[in-house]
Amino acid sequence: MTQIQGKIPLLDALIECGSLYHAPFYAPGHKRGVGISDRLTAAFGSAVFALDLPELPQLDNLFAPAGVILEAQELASETFGSARTWFLVNGSTCGIIAAILGTCAPGDKIIIPRNVHYSVVSGLILSGAIPIFIQPEYDAKLDLAHSITPEAVKQALEAHPNAKAVLMVYPTYFGACGDIEAIAELTHGYRIPLLVDEAHGAHFAFHPDLPISALAAGADLTVQSTHKVLGAVSQASMLHLRGNRVDPDRISQALQLVQSTSPNALLLASLDAARHQMATQGEELLSRTLTLAAIAQNQISSLPSLSILKPSYTPGFTALDPTRLTVRVAELGITGFEADEMLIDQGVIAELPSLQHLTFIISLGNTQTDIDLLGHRFSIIQNSTPNKLITQEPLTFLNIPIKSEMSPREAYFSQTERVTREEARDRLSSELICPYPPGIPLLMPGEVITLEALNYLDSVLASGGTITGCSDPLLKSFKVVKR
Repeated sequence: MTQIQGKIPLLDALIECGSLYHAPFYAPGHKRGVGISDRLTAAFGSAVFALDLPELPQLDNLFAPAGVILEAQELASETFGSARTWFLVNGSTCGIIAAILGTCAPGDKIIIPRNVHYSVVSGLILSGAIPIFIQPEYDAKLDLAHSITPEAVKQALEAHPNAKAVLMVYPTYFGACGDIEAIAELTHGYRIPLLVDEAHGAHFAFHPDLPISALAAGADLTVQSTHKVLGAVSQASMLHLRGNRVDPDRISQALQLVQSTSPNALLLASLDAARHQMATQGEELLSRTLTLAAIAQNQISSLPSLSILKPSYTPGFTALDPTRLTVRVAELGITGFEADEMLIDQGVIAELPSLQHLTFIISLGNTQTDIDLLGHRFSIIQNSTPNKLITQEPLTFLNIPIKSEMSPREAYFSQTERVTREEARDRLSSELICPYPPGIPLLMPGEVITLEALNYLDSVLASGGTITGCSDPLLKSFKVVKR
């Protein structure tokens, strides 16, 4: 760590501005907390509102940084190993969209996995890029999608040598990591950039027992949700760039399209503070986190009807983030949705329930008490369930044939009409239909609504899941492209 990494320039400037008395004739309207609701003050305290400040001269400008924001971003760049870093206040979603806008023009092809987050689809709609989908590796027994494989990327590049970029998810929601170094090498062989949705991997650079970070593996651009696994405030993320395959000016211009012109200073300062924390204490904090994760794995693995996700060491699953705990509950005779409800009733809340699993994020904010409570509550569930393998078929849609007849952008801007479920079959969806969690689209605008897709959506609802993105979450009607 360099001596300069001990600085927190943006946070220090914000604290100084908040402590100086002045007559505020600028937004926000609560004027440093004086006009805020009494209920909010009682809930949050008054100090936070004194720091809810706009882009005052001392606090710099996010879109044209020349002061403390620039300094904070340069410190983050050094910490995370990039050539340039941008702070994001609209979450990783805006970073993913900007990455696509910054590398693809209308009609350009981009190679992406099918199990992308729906923010990628938003990027396709806004950019007009044409997706070339490749299937990720899928474990039918566990009903889990992992990463795309180098072989799948190689085949896609050979079939579409004019593609402008490759995008991959690293790690997946469940912590599975693919062979990113091999994929980066293949991508660079075609002189195009590798874009990485690393939303769940912001901590990888700070401990040797974690998977390699995307930047260290050769990625050209990566987007990280600093708030998901590090110490930033929700919605605060970063975009990192290295190499010369992506024009940084295009990224800056794209971010101006998708970020707020009134960025929240609290979010920006939390990014500066999270960077400082990792630069000065990162390995120490993550060592403690890894110890807690190992304890949790041992406690839960000792229960006879529960199992923990382990790396399969296949081309699509070469490493696992040990701080991501995915527990299979199928042998208990209950679904992950049912187990989730039982745990919530007992004071434990998972990150993600699915049909066969529950996934938990163990981060630097967890304690030994949290881990003990998790193990104890699972032991209670173990002793109160039938302990019989659930027989319901896996709810995967990755093996459902998908046919696209329009680009996402063309379908999104087409004239639409609402039809019944029966009438929707074989029509083109105008909506992004996304079973949740984990937010992976089943149908995108321009894709054919098949009987298999409809049956899958019915199964999701019957199993306790929800559907987002569609105008009728009960699936009695669909919006389709008008004929």
